[in-house]
Amino acid sequence: MRVLPPIGSTLRDTIDAINQLIVGRSNAVFSVTATLSAATTLIESDIINANSVPLLFPATAAAAAEVATTYAVTTSAGVVTVHHANNATAGRTWHVLIIGG
Repeated sequence: MRVLPPIGSTLRDTIDAINQLIVGRSNAVFSVTATLSAATTLIESDIINANSVPLLFPATAAAAAEVATTYAVTTSAGVVTVHHANNATAGRTWHVLIIGG
C-alpha cells in the first residue's frame, strides 16, 4: 500500500487507499524469522512508534512450538524486539501485525 502525500493527492488516490484498508491490506503486516543462537530478533520500520502494539502469530511448526516463550515489545521508535528462545532451531517464523501508534 502506498503512502498518500499530505498535499496533492487526488480524490481517486484517497478512495483507493480506503478501499485497500477495507479489504484488509495495509503496511502493518510483517514476517520475521528468529535469529539463530540469539535471544532476540529486531523488526525495524517507520510505522513503529512507542505506542505501537506488535501481535505475533506463528507461521511455522517450529514457531508454534515456542509460543509460550516468545513475545514482542516496542523498544523504541522504529523498532520492535521479539524475545524468543536462544537456540539453533531453524525456521521459527512469525507473522507480525503492528497496531496503533
